[in-house]
Amino acid sequence: MTSTAIHTPALAAFAQQKGEHWIDALNDGSPVLIRPLRAEDRDREKAFIENLSPTTRHHRFLGEVKEVGEALLSQLMDVDGRERVAYVALVHDNGLLREIGISRYATIGADTDTCEFAVTVADEWQHQGLDALLMRHLVARAKDQGFKQMYSLDCPANHRMRELAATLGFNRAIDPDDATQVRYHLAL
Repeated sequence: MTSTAIHTPALAAFAQQKGEHWIDALNDGSPVLIRPLRAEDRDREKAFIENLSPTTRHHRFLGEVKEVGEALLSQLMDVDGRERVAYVALVHDNGLLREIGISRYATIGADTDTCEFAVTVADEWQHQGLDALLMRHLVARAKDQGFKQMYSLDCPANHRMRELAATLGFNRAIDPDDATQVRYHLAL
């Protein structure tokens, strides 16, 4: 676990609890708590998605999502720590912890060596290095779980994803199954 100075009571209180977590610093030095997504984060996750700009939401879901229904929220909250993992980034905001980013992976179908990933950062927290922090923790977890490769499908207009993939060493190619999408791939 990385440790930097904890500047807020809510982060300090959480850090005293047991469990996997990191307190990392963003590019501007602001502390951020990164930990596995928990059932108690359900309302935070819903608020996080609802507060994303239409463009960021479109990039995350590869389509228009106007409302976060119970079925979608239940799917996003379904994590098991092995085949479906999510790391949430939280900051202290007026006495409460607020979700500002999330990274996740899941196995798709019968291929247990490969996982599909996604990472999303709240619009006002972009360009602070949070996407890379979240992905580094996610990649490390995927390696620890024995995955051989990670991939993500995205729209070509998502320039932030292109920059992140280049920073983290992901390969980029046109998706062979859908020429309107880009596939990012990393051998673990």
